[in-house]
Amino acid sequence: MKIAALKLRAQVVKSIRDFFWERGFLEVETPLLIPANAPEEYINPVIALPSHQLQTSPEICMKRLLSRGYDRIFQISHCWRSDERGSRHLSEFTMLEWYRSDSDYYTLMDDCKDLLQFVASRCLPDKRLFIHNTIEIDPFAPWKLFTVEEAFSRFTHTKVWDTLRNEAYEEILTSNIEPALAKYKTPVILMDYPKELASLARTKPDNIELAERFELYVGGLELANGFSELIDPVEQRFRFEEANRIRHKNGEAILPLPEPFLKTLADMPPSAGIALGVDRLVMLTAGVDSIDEIVAFTPEEL
Repeated sequence: MKIAALKLRAQVVKSIRDFFWERGFLEVETPLLIPANAPEEYINPVIALPSHQLQTSPEICMKRLLSRGYDRIFQISHCWRSDERGSRHLSEFTMLEWYRSDSDYYTLMDDCKDLLQFVASRCLPDKRLFIHNTIEIDPFAPWKLFTVEEAFSRFTHTKVWDTLRNEAYEEILTSNIEPALAKYKTPVILMDYPKELASLARTKPDNIELAERFELYVGGLELANGFSELIDPVEQRFRFEEANRIRHKNGEAILPLPEPFLKTLADMPPSAGIALGVDRLVMLTAGVDSIDEIVAFTPEEL
């Protein structure tokens, strides 16, 4: 099975590259070993040198390229996050990220639809269906779209704002929302997150309580996370400092800030960017439920 899975993995990666090359994106490579990642509350970087970390995502350097005038870029890159292991998680994994200047998160949603249909057509010519937990998902059927507020109301009869105040958001998302999304036989987009969950996304001009952020789910499996990018360096610094405040409260190390990124953020044009898990896309294409089945070696085999 693993030989066939690795051949399919190579085919999926080639299809991703073909998709972006055909659309005029520049493929870039940025350093894997960096002084600072974007501080996040619940993601711990791998410390590789006294003053450097392995990247948790290539976003910091890729956004600096946007600030230099590169308007459409993509990268397939290895990333590392400490102490992540499970049927859908590895500490070392493969990420696809792409960024567009003069775009917003709606453009990324269209990109996601086109990309999944492209991969399905190239890698699954007979059935063109992704599979997760025996559920067949058709990327060519009309996609479902819910706001986060609507999803919590519909699937849990709770208000998302209450779950944030009660610190129950993540628990309800994983135990109630994601299983509900798994029942749909088409990809699902969850969009318009509360500003408390904005991460690096800008808030909506007509409602600053919400952020222009979305996540893509296929068979209930989170596949991608995209934003209309925040380009205000003052607000971004505040969010990084708030993430470190929460980390300190939770007993986690305070992380250094990516100062060169913050310094150039004001030069970044209005843009949109997204990260998509390549390993998970291969899982869906192979129809397997464990990430172990689509990588050459698991950590335990090394």
